[in-house]
Amino acid sequence: MESMAIEQRSEQEKRDRSKKMMLWFGIISMVMTFAGLTSAYIVSSKRPDWVSGFELPEVFGTSTIVIVISSITLFAAKKYLKANNSKMTSLFLFFTFLLGATFVGLQIRGFETLVEEGYYFTGPTSTINSSYIYVLVLAHLAHLAAGIIVLLVIIYNHFRKRYNTNKMLGFTIGSNFWHFVDVLWLLLFLFLSLYN
Repeated sequence: MESMAIEQRSEQEKRDRSKKMMLWFGIISMVMTFAGLTSAYIVSSKRPDWVSGFELPEVFGTSTIVIVISSITLFAAKKYLKANNSKMTSLFLFFTFLLGATFVGLQIRGFETLVEEGYYFTGPTSTINSSYIYVLVLAHLAHLAAGIIVLLVIIYNHFRKRYNTNKMLGFTIGSNFWHFVDVLWLLLFLFLSLYN
């Protein structure tokens, strides 16, 4: 009987390790993707048709503040989950989701501002700068969409009472992915703001 319990624990530990490894593979592939895109941006900045002095619309700065706050609220949700405070966990998960949705809305507004200023993705009025910005921001938004799905799964599992102080792996993996996507945007925003 005891050997069966040990075997079950061993199998669970293997599954847990494989889930963590999948997260790391995903993060590494995203880092490589964005490293390639930002490298191409730097190389393209030497082209004669590069528009110097290009500035991101201010709304992208606002969205950066919103996404950083969403990481803080998710940290708070995890803290309350560890303290077995389900009500506060739910509240901070809701705030995190709301902030994530607000971030997406602000990013869309950023695209609208680019278009209003005459910067298009392609066509005769596009610039190499604007094309790269569209690609980088859209690629990040695709990853953020995955983050929002992960967040919805966390919220669903929380309401199904699948997390507790002894069973946090799903919450931890999901929140680590969210924090990574947040940090990725922060780095992209700083890169696009400082390197133009």
